[in-house]
Amino acid sequence: MTDIRAHAHQYLDAWLDQLAPVCEQASPPTLRELSARFTATRGDLLGGCLKAFSEALHAHYRHQRQIDCPHCGKRLSRKRVDSKRINTLQGPLVLERPYFYCSCCKQGFHPLDQALELARGVHQYDIQEKLLRHSAELPYDLAAELVGDLVGLSLSNHVAHDTAVAVSAIADQETLIPDAADIQRRIDAAKTHPEDKPVLVAALDGAHEPTRPQAKRDEKRGPGQWKEAKGVRLYLALADNRIEHLASWHQIQDAEAMRRDLAAIAQRIPQDQVRIALLGDGAAWVWNTLTAVFPAGRPILDVYHCKQHLYAVAERLDEAADRATHWVEACLALLSEDRAETVIAGLMGRRATDPAAREAIDALITYLENQKGRLGYASAKAEGMPIGSGGIESANKFIAHVRLKRSGAWWVVENGNGMLRLRCALYNGTFDRVLEKYIKADLADRGGTIG
Repeated sequence: MTDIRAHAHQYLDAWLDQLAPVCEQASPPTLRELSARFTATRGDLLGGCLKAFSEALHAHYRHQRQIDCPHCGKRLSRKRVDSKRINTLQGPLVLERPYFYCSCCKQGFHPLDQALELARGVHQYDIQEKLLRHSAELPYDLAAELVGDLVGLSLSNHVAHDTAVAVSAIADQETLIPDAADIQRRIDAAKTHPEDKPVLVAALDGAHEPTRPQAKRDEKRGPGQWKEAKGVRLYLALADNRIEHLASWHQIQDAEAMRRDLAAIAQRIPQDQVRIALLGDGAAWVWNTLTAVFPAGRPILDVYHCKQHLYAVAERLDEAADRATHWVEACLALLSEDRAETVIAGLMGRRATDPAAREAIDALITYLENQKGRLGYASAKAEGMPIGSGGIESANKFIAHVRLKRSGAWWVVENGNGMLRLRCALYNGTFDRVLEKYIKADLADRGGTIG
Protein backbone atom coordinates (compact mmCIF):
# COMPACT_ATOMS: atom_id res chain seq x y z
CA MET A 1 0.00 0.00 0.00
CA THR A 2 2.98 2.31 0.62
CA ASP A 3 3.99 2.24 -3.06
CA ILE A 4 0.41 2.86 -4.16
CA ARG A 5 0.13 5.82 -1.81
CA ALA A 6 3.40 7.29 -3.05
CA HIS A 7 2.40 7.01 -6.72
CA ALA A 8 -1.09 8.34 -6.04
CA HIS A 9 0.40 11.39 -4.32
CA GLN A 10 2.51 12.03 -7.41
CA TYR A 11 -0.59 12.10 -9.59
CA LEU A 12 -2.40 14.25 -7.04
CA ASP A 13 0.46 16.79 -7.01
CA ALA A 14 0.50 16.89 -10.81
CA TRP A 15 -3.28 17.40 -10.87
CA LEU A 16 -3.10 20.20 -8.31
CA ASP A 17 -0.42 21.87 -10.42
CA GLN A 18 -2.91 21.92 -13.30
CA LEU A 19 -5.42 23.67 -11.08
CA ALA A 20 -2.93 26.18 -9.65
CA PRO A 21 -3.77 28.90 -12.21
CA VAL A 22 -7.36 28.83 -10.97
CA CYS A 23 -6.19 30.00 -7.56
CA GLU A 24 -4.29 32.92 -9.11
CA GLN A 25 -7.23 34.40 -11.02
CA ALA A 26 -8.19 37.92 -10.11
CA SER A 27 -11.83 36.88 -9.88
CA PRO A 28 -12.36 33.52 -8.10
CA PRO A 29 -14.36 31.02 -10.19
CA THR A 30 -17.94 30.14 -9.38
CA LEU A 31 -18.79 26.67 -8.13
CA ARG A 32 -20.07 25.75 -11.60
CA GLU A 33 -16.85 26.95 -13.24
CA LEU A 34 -14.74 25.13 -10.69
CA SER A 35 -16.75 21.95 -11.17
CA ALA A 36 -16.28 22.18 -14.95
CA ARG A 37 -12.52 22.48 -14.43
CA PHE A 38 -12.52 19.45 -12.16
CA THR A 39 -14.49 17.47 -14.73
CA ALA A 40 -12.08 18.39 -17.52
CA THR A 41 -8.98 17.31 -15.55
CA ARG A 42 -10.11 14.60 -13.15
CA GLY A 43 -9.23 11.85 -15.64
CA ASP A 44 -5.52 12.64 -15.16
CA LEU A 45 -5.83 12.12 -11.41
CA LEU A 46 -8.19 9.13 -11.34
CA GLY A 47 -6.56 7.46 -14.33
CA GLY A 48 -3.19 7.83 -12.64
CA CYS A 49 -4.49 6.38 -9.39
CA LEU A 50 -6.06 3.49 -11.28
CA LYS A 51 -2.70 2.84 -12.94
CA ALA A 52 -0.94 2.91 -9.57
CA PHE A 53 -3.29 0.32 -8.11
CA SER A 54 -3.16 -1.87 -11.23
CA GLU A 55 0.62 -1.89 -11.37
CA ALA A 56 1.07 -2.50 -7.66
CA LEU A 57 -1.50 -5.30 -7.39
CA HIS A 58 -0.14 -7.03 -10.50
CA ALA A 59 3.55 -6.28 -10.02
CA HIS A 60 4.47 -9.91 -10.69
CA TYR A 61 3.19 -9.70 -14.27
CA ARG A 62 4.89 -6.34 -14.88
CA HIS A 63 8.32 -7.63 -13.92
CA GLN A 64 7.93 -11.14 -15.29
CA ARG A 65 10.88 -12.32 -17.39
CA GLN A 66 9.94 -15.96 -17.97
CA ILE A 67 6.68 -17.86 -18.41
CA ASP A 68 5.47 -21.28 -19.50
CA CYS A 69 3.46 -21.24 -22.71
CA PRO A 70 -0.15 -21.90 -21.73
CA HIS A 71 -0.60 -24.09 -24.83
CA CYS A 72 2.49 -26.28 -25.11
CA GLY A 73 4.23 -25.65 -21.78
CA LYS A 74 7.51 -24.50 -23.33
CA ARG A 75 9.55 -22.14 -21.18
CA LEU A 76 9.56 -18.69 -22.73
CA SER A 77 11.71 -15.63 -22.13
CA ARG A 78 10.42 -12.08 -22.35
CA LYS A 79 10.91 -10.55 -25.78
CA ARG A 80 10.14 -6.92 -25.02
CA VAL A 81 7.86 -4.56 -23.07
CA ASP A 82 4.92 -3.02 -24.98
CA SER A 83 2.99 0.08 -24.05
CA LYS A 84 -0.80 0.07 -24.29
CA ARG A 85 -2.91 3.17 -23.95
CA ILE A 86 -6.39 2.45 -22.64
CA ASN A 87 -9.45 4.49 -21.78
CA THR A 88 -11.54 3.73 -18.69
CA LEU A 89 -14.39 5.45 -16.90
CA GLN A 90 -11.81 6.80 -14.44
CA GLY A 91 -9.62 8.27 -17.17
CA PRO A 92 -6.91 7.34 -19.67
CA LEU A 93 -3.74 5.52 -18.68
CA VAL A 94 -0.77 3.78 -20.24
CA LEU A 95 0.31 0.30 -19.13
CA GLU A 96 3.69 -1.34 -19.74
CA ARG A 97 3.20 -5.04 -20.48
CA PRO A 98 5.90 -7.70 -20.93
CA TYR A 99 5.55 -9.58 -24.22
CA PHE A 100 6.30 -13.28 -24.75
CA TYR A 101 6.33 -15.26 -27.98
CA CYS A 102 6.14 -19.03 -28.47
CA SER A 103 7.84 -20.12 -31.71
CA CYS A 104 6.19 -23.55 -31.45
CA CYS A 105 2.63 -22.27 -31.16
CA LYS A 106 3.29 -19.15 -33.27
CA GLN A 107 1.47 -16.99 -30.72
CA GLY A 108 2.41 -13.93 -28.74
CA PHE A 109 1.22 -13.13 -25.23
CA HIS A 110 0.85 -10.25 -22.79
CA PRO A 111 0.15 -12.00 -19.44
CA LEU A 112 -0.80 -8.71 -17.80
CA ASP A 113 -3.67 -8.38 -20.28
CA GLN A 114 -5.11 -11.63 -18.99
CA ALA A 115 -4.63 -10.71 -15.34
CA LEU A 116 -6.41 -7.37 -15.81
CA GLU A 117 -8.90 -8.73 -18.39
CA LEU A 118 -8.14 -5.92 -20.80
CA ALA A 119 -10.35 -5.41 -23.82
CA ARG A 120 -8.51 -5.72 -27.10
CA GLY A 121 -9.17 -2.14 -28.14
CA VAL A 122 -8.54 1.20 -26.47
CA HIS A 123 -11.94 1.50 -24.78
CA GLN A 124 -12.22 -0.91 -21.87
CA TYR A 125 -15.26 -2.91 -20.79
CA ASP A 126 -16.46 -0.33 -18.27
CA ILE A 127 -16.75 2.28 -21.02
CA GLN A 128 -18.28 -0.26 -23.38
CA GLU A 129 -20.95 -1.04 -20.77
CA LYS A 130 -21.92 2.62 -20.41
CA LEU A 131 -21.99 3.04 -24.17
CA LEU A 132 -24.15 -0.04 -24.49
CA ARG A 133 -26.68 1.04 -21.87
CA HIS A 134 -27.01 4.48 -23.43
CA SER A 135 -27.14 3.11 -26.98
CA ALA A 136 -30.00 0.82 -26.02
CA GLU A 137 -32.04 3.91 -25.13
CA LEU A 138 -30.71 6.65 -27.43
CA PRO A 139 -29.29 7.15 -30.95
CA TYR A 140 -25.66 6.12 -31.22
CA ASP A 141 -24.30 9.64 -31.71
CA LEU A 142 -26.11 10.97 -28.64
CA ALA A 143 -25.05 7.95 -26.58
CA ALA A 144 -21.40 8.51 -27.55
CA GLU A 145 -21.67 12.21 -26.74
CA LEU A 146 -23.16 11.62 -23.28
CA VAL A 147 -20.65 8.95 -22.28
CA GLY A 148 -17.82 11.01 -23.72
CA ASP A 149 -18.88 13.98 -21.59
CA LEU A 150 -19.07 11.70 -18.56
CA VAL A 151 -15.50 10.42 -18.90
CA GLY A 152 -13.89 13.43 -20.58
CA LEU A 153 -13.16 11.64 -23.85
CA SER A 154 -14.14 12.06 -27.48
CA LEU A 155 -16.14 8.99 -28.49
CA SER A 156 -17.58 8.38 -31.95
CA ASN A 157 -21.00 7.04 -32.82
CA HIS A 158 -19.22 4.20 -34.66
CA VAL A 159 -17.74 2.99 -31.36
CA ALA A 160 -21.24 2.97 -29.84
CA HIS A 161 -22.69 1.19 -32.88
CA ASP A 162 -19.93 -1.43 -33.08
CA THR A 163 -20.19 -2.18 -29.36
CA ALA A 164 -23.95 -2.69 -29.60
CA VAL A 165 -23.58 -4.96 -32.64
CA ALA A 166 -20.85 -7.03 -30.95
CA VAL A 167 -22.78 -7.53 -27.72
CA SER A 168 -26.16 -8.13 -29.37
CA ALA A 169 -24.57 -10.88 -31.49
CA ILE A 170 -24.14 -13.03 -28.38
CA ALA A 171 -27.36 -11.87 -26.67
CA ASP A 172 -29.33 -14.98 -27.49
CA GLN A 173 -32.69 -15.98 -26.07
CA GLU A 174 -31.10 -18.49 -23.71
CA THR A 175 -29.22 -15.66 -21.99
CA LEU A 176 -31.70 -12.80 -21.95
CA ILE A 177 -34.81 -14.71 -20.83
CA PRO A 178 -34.88 -15.17 -17.01
CA ASP A 179 -34.06 -18.73 -16.04
CA ALA A 180 -36.59 -21.22 -14.68
CA ALA A 181 -35.51 -20.69 -11.06
CA ASP A 182 -36.10 -16.93 -11.29
CA ILE A 183 -39.52 -17.40 -12.88
CA GLN A 184 -40.42 -19.98 -10.23
CA ARG A 185 -39.41 -17.56 -7.49
CA ARG A 186 -41.69 -14.84 -8.87
CA ILE A 187 -44.60 -17.24 -9.22
CA ASP A 188 -44.14 -18.41 -5.62
CA ALA A 189 -44.08 -14.79 -4.43
CA ALA A 190 -47.41 -14.14 -6.21
CA LYS A 191 -49.20 -16.97 -4.40
CA THR A 192 -51.55 -16.03 -1.57
CA HIS A 193 -51.28 -19.57 -0.17
CA PRO A 194 -49.22 -22.66 -1.15
CA GLU A 195 -51.98 -24.23 -3.25
CA ASP A 196 -52.81 -21.02 -5.10
CA LYS A 197 -52.33 -20.85 -8.86
CA PRO A 198 -51.60 -17.28 -10.00
CA VAL A 199 -52.73 -16.07 -13.42
CA LEU A 200 -49.92 -16.04 -15.94
CA VAL A 201 -50.64 -13.99 -19.06
CA ALA A 202 -49.07 -14.77 -22.42
CA ALA A 203 -49.80 -11.82 -24.70
CA LEU A 204 -48.71 -11.77 -28.34
CA ASP A 205 -48.84 -8.96 -30.88
CA GLY A 206 -47.05 -7.47 -33.88
CA ALA A 207 -45.60 -4.00 -34.34
CA HIS A 208 -44.30 -2.63 -37.63
CA GLU A 209 -40.77 -1.24 -37.65
CA PRO A 210 -38.77 0.63 -40.34
CA THR A 211 -36.19 -1.57 -42.09
CA ARG A 212 -33.79 -1.07 -45.00
CA PRO A 213 -31.55 -3.28 -47.15
CA GLN A 214 -27.95 -3.93 -46.18
CA ALA A 215 -25.49 -1.66 -48.02
CA LYS A 216 -22.03 -0.17 -47.66
CA ARG A 217 -21.74 3.42 -46.50
CA ASP A 218 -20.92 4.70 -50.00
CA GLU A 219 -23.70 2.72 -51.70
CA LYS A 220 -27.37 3.50 -52.19
CA ARG A 221 -29.42 1.61 -49.66
CA GLY A 222 -32.56 1.21 -51.69
CA PRO A 223 -36.11 1.82 -50.49
CA GLY A 224 -37.06 1.13 -46.91
CA GLN A 225 -39.76 -1.33 -45.92
CA TRP A 226 -41.95 -1.66 -42.85
CA LYS A 227 -41.70 -5.14 -41.34
CA GLU A 228 -43.51 -6.63 -38.38
CA ALA A 229 -41.64 -7.22 -35.15
CA LYS A 230 -43.52 -9.99 -33.41
CA GLY A 231 -43.42 -9.68 -29.64
CA VAL A 232 -44.56 -11.72 -26.69
CA ARG A 233 -44.82 -10.63 -23.09
CA LEU A 234 -45.28 -12.99 -20.16
CA TYR A 235 -46.45 -11.55 -16.86
CA LEU A 236 -48.40 -12.40 -13.72
CA ALA A 237 -51.76 -10.67 -13.24
CA LEU A 238 -51.88 -9.62 -9.58
CA ALA A 239 -54.53 -7.97 -7.44
CA ASP A 240 -55.47 -4.29 -7.86
CA ASN A 241 -54.65 -4.42 -11.60
CA ARG A 242 -50.93 -4.82 -10.87
CA ILE A 243 -48.66 -7.01 -12.93
CA GLU A 244 -45.35 -8.79 -12.32
CA HIS A 245 -43.26 -8.82 -15.48
CA LEU A 246 -41.58 -12.12 -16.28
CA ALA A 247 -40.14 -11.89 -19.77
CA SER A 248 -40.40 -10.12 -23.12
CA TRP A 249 -39.12 -11.29 -26.48
CA HIS A 250 -39.40 -9.21 -29.66
CA GLN A 251 -37.92 -9.97 -33.08
CA ILE A 252 -38.56 -9.05 -36.70
CA GLN A 253 -39.43 -12.52 -37.95
CA ASP A 254 -42.20 -14.71 -39.28
CA ALA A 255 -44.89 -16.50 -37.28
CA GLU A 256 -43.17 -19.89 -37.38
CA ALA A 257 -39.95 -18.49 -35.94
CA MET A 258 -41.92 -16.80 -33.17
CA ARG A 259 -43.69 -20.09 -32.40
CA ARG A 260 -40.35 -21.85 -31.99
CA ASP A 261 -38.99 -19.05 -29.82
CA LEU A 262 -42.07 -18.99 -27.61
CA ALA A 263 -41.99 -22.77 -27.23
CA ALA A 264 -38.42 -22.51 -25.93
CA ILE A 265 -39.42 -19.82 -23.44
CA ALA A 266 -42.42 -21.87 -22.29
CA GLN A 267 -40.10 -24.66 -21.17
CA ARG A 268 -38.99 -22.43 -18.30
CA ILE A 269 -42.53 -21.96 -17.00
CA PRO A 270 -44.08 -24.41 -14.51
CA GLN A 271 -47.38 -24.51 -16.36
CA ASP A 272 -48.98 -26.83 -13.81
CA GLN A 273 -48.57 -24.14 -11.14
CA VAL A 274 -50.35 -21.29 -12.96
CA ARG A 275 -53.62 -20.52 -14.72
CA ILE A 276 -52.71 -19.31 -18.19
CA ALA A 277 -54.55 -16.52 -20.00
CA LEU A 278 -53.77 -16.07 -23.71
CA LEU A 279 -54.33 -12.50 -24.88
CA GLY A 280 -54.32 -11.27 -28.46
CA ASP A 281 -56.18 -9.45 -31.18
CA GLY A 282 -58.02 -11.29 -33.93
CA ALA A 283 -54.97 -12.21 -36.04
CA ALA A 284 -54.87 -15.90 -36.93
CA TRP A 285 -51.10 -16.22 -36.43
CA VAL A 286 -51.46 -14.93 -32.86
CA TRP A 287 -53.96 -17.61 -31.84
CA ASN A 288 -52.21 -20.37 -33.77
CA THR A 289 -48.97 -19.57 -31.96
CA LEU A 290 -50.40 -19.14 -28.45
CA THR A 291 -52.62 -22.21 -28.50
CA ALA A 292 -49.86 -24.39 -29.97
CA VAL A 293 -47.44 -23.45 -27.19
CA PHE A 294 -49.96 -23.21 -24.34
CA PRO A 295 -52.71 -25.73 -25.18
CA ALA A 296 -54.16 -25.50 -21.66
CA GLY A 297 -54.37 -21.71 -21.74
CA ARG A 298 -57.63 -19.78 -22.00
CA PRO A 299 -57.71 -17.59 -25.14
CA ILE A 300 -59.16 -14.11 -24.58
CA LEU A 301 -59.81 -11.68 -27.41
CA ASP A 302 -58.64 -8.19 -26.49
CA VAL A 303 -61.82 -6.34 -25.59
CA TYR A 304 -60.64 -3.07 -27.13
CA HIS A 305 -60.07 -4.69 -30.53
CA CYS A 306 -63.54 -6.20 -30.22
CA LYS A 307 -64.99 -2.76 -29.46
CA GLN A 308 -63.27 -1.28 -32.51
CA HIS A 309 -64.98 -3.80 -34.77
CA LEU A 310 -68.35 -3.11 -33.17
CA TYR A 311 -67.98 0.64 -33.48
CA ALA A 312 -66.86 0.28 -37.12
CA VAL A 313 -70.27 -1.24 -37.86
CA ALA A 314 -72.12 1.21 -35.60
CA GLU A 315 -70.72 4.10 -37.64
CA ARG A 316 -72.23 2.54 -40.78
CA LEU A 317 -75.68 2.17 -39.28
CA ASP A 318 -78.19 4.91 -39.97
CA GLU A 319 -78.82 5.70 -36.32
CA ALA A 320 -78.21 8.52 -33.87
CA ALA A 321 -74.94 8.46 -32.01
CA ASP A 322 -76.52 7.63 -28.66
CA ARG A 323 -78.43 4.69 -30.15
CA ALA A 324 -75.27 3.42 -31.89
CA THR A 325 -73.40 3.54 -28.56
CA HIS A 326 -76.27 1.75 -26.84
CA TRP A 327 -76.14 -0.96 -29.53
CA VAL A 328 -72.38 -1.44 -29.05
CA GLU A 329 -72.75 -1.71 -25.26
CA ALA A 330 -75.62 -4.19 -25.65
CA CYS A 331 -73.48 -6.35 -27.97
CA LEU A 332 -70.58 -6.22 -25.52
CA ALA A 333 -72.84 -7.30 -22.68
CA LEU A 334 -73.93 -10.34 -24.69
CA LEU A 335 -70.37 -11.16 -25.73
CA SER A 336 -69.26 -10.86 -22.10
CA GLU A 337 -71.71 -13.64 -21.32
CA ASP A 338 -70.26 -15.67 -24.22
CA ARG A 339 -73.43 -15.23 -26.27
CA ALA A 340 -71.78 -14.54 -29.62
CA GLU A 341 -74.51 -16.49 -31.44
CA THR A 342 -77.13 -14.02 -30.24
CA VAL A 343 -75.10 -11.07 -31.54
CA ILE A 344 -74.48 -12.82 -34.84
CA ALA A 345 -78.18 -13.60 -35.25
CA GLY A 346 -79.03 -9.97 -34.66
CA LEU A 347 -76.48 -8.87 -37.25
CA MET A 348 -77.80 -11.29 -39.82
CA GLY A 349 -81.28 -9.85 -39.42
CA ARG A 350 -80.03 -6.29 -39.58
CA ARG A 351 -81.07 -4.33 -42.65
CA ALA A 352 -78.27 -2.44 -44.33
CA THR A 353 -78.90 1.03 -45.75
CA ASP A 354 -76.19 0.74 -48.41
CA PRO A 355 -73.64 -1.77 -49.78
CA ALA A 356 -70.86 -0.41 -47.54
CA ALA A 357 -72.97 -1.02 -44.43
CA ARG A 358 -73.80 -4.55 -45.62
CA GLU A 359 -70.11 -5.25 -46.18
CA ALA A 360 -69.23 -3.97 -42.68
CA ILE A 361 -71.97 -6.12 -41.09
CA ASP A 362 -70.82 -9.23 -42.96
CA ALA A 363 -67.21 -8.57 -41.94
CA LEU A 364 -68.24 -8.33 -38.28
CA ILE A 365 -70.21 -11.57 -38.54
CA THR A 366 -67.12 -13.34 -39.93
CA TYR A 367 -64.94 -11.76 -37.24
CA LEU A 368 -67.20 -12.94 -34.40
CA GLU A 369 -67.56 -16.41 -35.93
CA ASN A 370 -63.75 -16.71 -35.91
CA GLN A 371 -63.47 -15.46 -32.32
CA LYS A 372 -65.94 -17.85 -30.69
CA GLY A 373 -64.49 -19.30 -27.52
CA ARG A 374 -62.31 -16.22 -26.95
CA LEU A 375 -65.01 -13.96 -25.53
CA GLY A 376 -66.83 -14.50 -22.23
CA TYR A 377 -65.27 -11.45 -20.62
CA ALA A 378 -67.40 -11.63 -17.48
CA SER A 379 -66.17 -15.09 -16.47
CA ALA A 380 -62.59 -14.20 -17.40
CA LYS A 381 -62.66 -11.19 -15.08
CA ALA A 382 -64.23 -13.29 -12.35
CA GLU A 383 -61.24 -15.62 -12.60
CA GLY A 384 -58.81 -12.71 -12.25
CA MET A 385 -57.78 -12.75 -15.91
CA PRO A 386 -57.22 -9.51 -17.84
CA ILE A 387 -59.36 -8.84 -20.90
CA GLY A 388 -57.27 -6.04 -22.41
CA SER A 389 -53.95 -6.31 -24.21
CA GLY A 390 -52.38 -3.18 -22.74
CA GLY A 391 -49.51 -5.24 -21.33
CA ILE A 392 -48.18 -6.30 -24.74
CA GLU A 393 -49.02 -3.01 -26.41
CA SER A 394 -46.97 -1.11 -23.83
CA ALA A 395 -44.13 -3.61 -24.38
CA ASN A 396 -44.31 -2.92 -28.13
CA LYS A 397 -43.99 0.76 -27.39
CA PHE A 398 -41.24 0.74 -24.78
CA ILE A 399 -39.15 -2.11 -26.17
CA ALA A 400 -39.60 -1.69 -29.92
CA HIS A 401 -41.01 1.70 -30.91
CA VAL A 402 -39.10 3.95 -28.50
CA ARG A 403 -35.75 2.90 -29.97
CA LEU A 404 -36.45 1.59 -33.47
CA LYS A 405 -39.16 4.03 -34.54
CA ARG A 406 -37.22 7.23 -34.00
CA SER A 407 -37.46 9.99 -36.60
CA GLY A 408 -35.34 9.15 -39.64
CA ALA A 409 -34.28 5.72 -38.34
CA TRP A 410 -34.17 2.76 -40.75
CA TRP A 411 -32.70 -0.53 -39.60
CA VAL A 412 -31.00 -3.45 -41.27
CA VAL A 413 -33.08 -6.36 -39.94
CA GLU A 414 -30.10 -8.05 -38.29
CA ASN A 415 -29.11 -4.87 -36.42
CA GLY A 416 -32.71 -4.07 -35.55
CA ASN A 417 -33.16 -7.52 -34.05
CA GLY A 418 -29.91 -7.10 -32.16
CA MET A 419 -31.16 -3.86 -30.64
CA LEU A 420 -34.48 -5.51 -29.75
CA ARG A 421 -32.59 -8.25 -27.91
CA LEU A 422 -30.58 -5.69 -25.95
CA ARG A 423 -33.74 -3.84 -24.95
CA CYS A 424 -35.43 -7.09 -23.95
CA ALA A 425 -32.42 -7.84 -21.75
CA LEU A 426 -32.78 -4.44 -20.07
CA TYR A 427 -36.46 -4.94 -19.33
CA ASN A 428 -36.06 -8.60 -18.37
CA GLY A 429 -33.35 -7.72 -15.84
CA THR A 430 -30.77 -9.91 -17.61
CA PHE A 431 -28.58 -7.18 -19.12
CA ASP A 432 -25.67 -7.85 -16.73
CA ARG A 433 -25.76 -11.52 -17.66
CA VAL A 434 -25.58 -10.65 -21.37
CA LEU A 435 -22.66 -8.28 -20.77
CA GLU A 436 -20.77 -10.88 -18.74
CA LYS A 437 -21.23 -13.44 -21.51
CA TYR A 438 -19.87 -10.94 -24.04
CA ILE A 439 -16.78 -10.19 -21.96
CA LYS A 440 -16.03 -13.88 -21.41
CA ALA A 441 -16.48 -14.62 -25.10
CA ASP A 442 -14.29 -11.69 -26.11
CA LEU A 443 -11.50 -12.79 -23.76
CA ALA A 444 -11.79 -16.43 -24.80
CA ASP A 445 -11.64 -15.48 -28.47
CA ARG A 446 -8.15 -14.14 -27.83
CA GLY A 447 -7.11 -16.98 -25.57
CA GLY A 448 -7.33 -14.49 -22.71
CA THR A 449 -3.72 -13.38 -23.15
CA ILE A 450 -3.06 -12.56 -26.77
CA GLY A 451 -2.14 -8.91 -27.23
